Amino acid sequence: MCGIAGGWWAQSADPGPRLAKALVRMRHRGPDDSGAESIALGPAVVMLGHARLSIIDLSAAGHQPMHSPDGRWAIVFNGEIYNYRELRTELQALGHCFTSDSDTEVLLAAWAQWGSACLPRLAGMFAFVVLDRANATLTCVRDAFGIKPFFYAAGQEGFRFASEVPALLELLPGKPRLNWQRAYDYLVHGDYDSTPDTFFEGIHHLPPGHWMRVNLATGQPGAPQRWWVPSITERPGWRFDDAVAQVREQFLQNIRLHLRSDVPLGAALSGGIDSSAVVCAMRHVEPDLPIHTFSFIAAGSDVNEEHWVDRVNAHVGAMAHKVHVTPQELARDLDDMIRAQGEPFGSTSIYAQDRVYRLARESGITVTLDGQGADEMLAGYSGYPGQRLRSLIETGQLARAWQFWGHWAQWPGRSRLQGAKLLVGQLVTGRTYDFLRARNGDQARPRWLAHARLQDAGVACRFPCKAPQQAGRGRRVTAELAESLANRGLHALLRHGDRNSMHFSVESRVPFLTTDLVALLLSLPEDYLISMQGQTKHVFRAAMRGIVPDDVLDRKDKIGFATPEQAWLLAMADTVREWLRQDLKLPFFKQAEVLREFDLIAAGKKPFSWQVWRWINFSRWHQLYFS
Repeated sequence: MCGIAGGWWAQSADPGPRLAKALVRMRHRGPDDSGAESIALGPAVVMLGHARLSIIDLSAAGHQPMHSPDGRWAIVFNGEIYNYRELRTELQALGHCFTSDSDTEVLLAAWAQWGSACLPRLAGMFAFVVLDRANATLTCVRDAFGIKPFFYAAGQEGFRFASEVPALLELLPGKPRLNWQRAYDYLVHGDYDSTPDTFFEGIHHLPPGHWMRVNLATGQPGAPQRWWVPSITERPGWRFDDAVAQVREQFLQNIRLHLRSDVPLGAALSGGIDSSAVVCAMRHVEPDLPIHTFSFIAAGSDVNEEHWVDRVNAHVGAMAHKVHVTPQELARDLDDMIRAQGEPFGSTSIYAQDRVYRLARESGITVTLDGQGADEMLAGYSGYPGQRLRSLIETGQLARAWQFWGHWAQWPGRSRLQGAKLLVGQLVTGRTYDFLRARNGDQARPRWLAHARLQDAGVACRFPCKAPQQAGRGRRVTAELAESLANRGLHALLRHGDRNSMHFSVESRVPFLTTDLVALLLSLPEDYLISMQGQTKHVFRAAMRGIVPDDVLDRKDKIGFATPEQAWLLAMADTVREWLRQDLKLPFFKQAEVLREFDLIAAGKKPFSWQVWRWINFSRWHQLYFS
C-alpha cells in the first residue's frame, strides 16, 4: 500500500523538485521508504516516484521504482496482489527468476510475460504505472473496482499522475480551477465521484477497471480502455443450496487471501452483517489468529450499534477498540479530514470512519479488513425494490410482483408507497421524471444558487437520471448492481476508505471485492439476492450460517454505517455559521441565502436537510484549496 506519482516532461524541464514535493504530500501513504527516478527517453523525461508502506516483504528488496532484469520495464505500484504466491509459482515455471518475496516483483514479471492479459489473473487492489522503454510508452492501470486511486492531468505541458489530488497539484503549473458542474452536482444532488471528472478542472480519475497508454513521443494519453466488465447473465440451473455452498467457499477463500501480511492485522467492525461476516470468517479460517476490531460507537443515539459490536466480539474472542465522537471533535478535525479526502464527500459518517482508522494506527495495527462493497454485490440497502418489481413485471410474473411488494413493505423503514415510487422511478425518463422528482419535493434549482450564472458557464442544472449501461429483461437488480460496482456508487465509498485509512498509514482491505465473487453473485437468480419475503443478501445470510451468529444474520433493524449527523451539526450551529459566512467569492453560490436556510433549520422552522453537510463540506474545502 503506497503512493505513486510522476509523469512526462520535456527534457528542458526540471521536474525533480516538483516530484519531491508531491512525494512529501503523500508521506502518510508511504512512511517506510521513498524512491524517485528520472529516465530520459528521446525528447522527454519520464519521472517515476513512490512512497512505500511496507506490508509484504519488509526488506529493501521491495524498493520502487522497480526494474525488470533486462531493463526494459520499470514499475511504480500502489496496492496488494493477494495471489502473488500462486502467480510467482506459475511464472517460475515459465522461466522467471525472483530475488524477493515482494508482490511488486511478481506483478512486474506478470506484465512482462502477459501484458494487459495479466490483469484478470490478479486478485487484489491496485493502481500502477509501467514504463516500456522498448516501445516508449507508459501504461496506467486501475483495479476492477477502483479500490486504489489514480488521478491524472494531460495537456500541452505533458502528462502527470498521482495517487491523490493534493500531490498531483504539486506537479501542475498554475493554480487549480473549480469544476462548476461537479460543484453543482454535489451541492444540489449529492452526486460525486460518479464521472471521470473531479472537482478540479483538468484533473480526472482513471475509471475503475480501465487501463490507459501514454505515447512518450508526445506525452499524451490515449482513451481509457476497459479491461473488466461485470456480467449480469444468469447461469441456468442454479439450485439455492448449491449457490449457498459456492458463495460460502468463495468468500472464505477471499478471507484467506486477504489475511496474507507480514504486519499485524485487524478489522473495522460496524455491527452490521457485512463487517460481522468478515470478522467471524477471520476466526473461522484462522482459529488462533489474534483479532483486533475497531468500531465507532454513537452512544445515546438511535444509530448506536454497540450491542451488535459486542455480540460479534464476544463470539470470536476479539480484542475490541471503540471510539466515541463529539461534535466538538468534528469541528476540530474537519479541515484536516477534508485535506485528507482531497474532494468534498457525502456525510459525517466519513469522519467516524476517519476516527476508526486513527484508532487502529494508535493501537499498532497496520492492516484492517472491511466489509465495504457487500451492499453493491448482494442487493443491500433497501434491496433495490424498484428494479426487482420491474424485473418481475416485465417477465410476466405479476402475482409474484404483488407478493414481493407486500412482503418488502413490511420491513422496518419501508412502505408500499415507497416501493411504488421507486418502481415509477424505474419506468419514467426525461421531463416526466423531472416533474415527478419536483412533485416529491426535490429541487434541481434551489434559490441559494444563481442558476443563470451556472447556465452561462455551461452547467447542466438537472436531476441526475443515469440508466445502467447494461440492461436485460428480468435482470434489472443485477444491472443496477453492476453499474454500482463498475461506474458509480461504490467508487465514492472506496475513495473515502482509501484516504481515511492512508491518512494514518493503515492499509484497508476489502475482501468482498474480488471479480470471482462478483461473477458468482451476479450470475444468480435475483430472488437469491433479495428474497420474495424482501430479505436482502438472502444467499449470503444462508452461506454464513454456522460462522456468524444467527441473531446477527436475522437482523431486520440494520441502519447502515451512520452517525447522528443532525444532532452533531445543530450542536455546532455557531461554528457552522462562521464557516458559512466566509466569502468564497463564487458568483453562483448565494451565501446569504444559505445562511438564511441554515438559520431556519437550526430554529426548527424547516426540516433538517442533508444539504446542510454539503454546504459545510464544500465551503471548508473551497477555502482550503482555492483561497
